Amino acid sequence: MQIRDLIPWARKDHAPEPKSEDTNPIATLQHEMNRVFDGFRNRLGDLDWPWGNGEAKSDVVETNDTVEVSIELPGMDMKDIEVSVTNDMLTVKGEKKIERQEEKKGYYLSERSYGAIYRTIPLPPGVDGEKADASFRNGVLTIKLPQTAEAKAKVKQIEVRAA
Repeated sequence: MQIRDLIPWARKDHAPEPKSEDTNPIATLQHEMNRVFDGFRNRLGDLDWPWGNGEAKSDVVETNDTVEVSIELPGMDMKDIEVSVTNDMLTVKGEKKIERQEEKKGYYLSERSYGAIYRTIPLPPGVDGEKADASFRNGVLTIKLPQTAEAKAKVKQIEVRAA
């Protein structure tokens, strides 16, 4: 039995007989709805939501004297963000809660939007977490972590030759 068999105007005189395991119409409907949603999800593929799995999109760039981490936090305010450095790990936590209510003649609108992120990024050795600097602009958090002179001295250039 398919979902169209449950809709009176979609039935045909030659509707197939249900299989013995499909005699429960609720179970059949649930199975059919699951199939529809799975097909929809498979067609779209993995959507690129800003906080799909609780993680925010980020870039880590190492320059001569700093490591710069940029994290997209759309819809968040500075007061919603917490940044910490422990050992060689940078941790960013954030939570947004937006509630909007509007009441006018003829309608009432109530919208809520919640989202939380938790992101831990391993840092290269020699980063000075004590001198880290963070700024937030247009929904992007940028953290600059200076590298110690010791870390810069350990960098060794290796010549690449043709094989």
